Amino acid sequence: MNKQELLNIIKTKLTEKIQSFENLIAETRASNNDTKSSMGDKYETGREMLQQEINNLQRQLNESLNQQSVIQKISAESSDKVQNGSLVKTDKGFFYVTVSVGEIILENQKIMTVSTESPLVKAMSGKKEGETFAVNNMTQTIQKIW
Repeated sequence: MNKQELLNIIKTKLTEKIQSFENLIAETRASNNDTKSSMGDKYETGREMLQQEINNLQRQLNESLNQQSVIQKISAESSDKVQNGSLVKTDKGFFYVTVSVGEIILENQKIMTVSTESPLVKAMSGKKEGETFAVNNMTQTIQKIW
């Protein structure tokens, strides 16, 4: 399993996500400027709703920027225990401990990216090959760590 290729896919996904949020914010701001009018309260309400949408998009953009910052510090080096940057194969699937960007398919394998804050990672953190852990009453055995 090529961890460097996996890292590159995640970096690309995050870059695209950030660009998308920046575009949405710019478009929403432009439409906010279009609604400026002296026609009364209903336009003020509409502008407030657009501002709330901009704030929501900005929050999501900041979260993606933080994820990008975290991923820049991840090494493709292998480790003997589960930690940030580990690719873990259990009897239930593949998990990449980094930031959560969803499912990635690499070398015909589905790999779930999971955040270090997730209950799954907290349960398997520090474990080694052959050890078991349980999340939501589901026991998993670690088969391989890269």
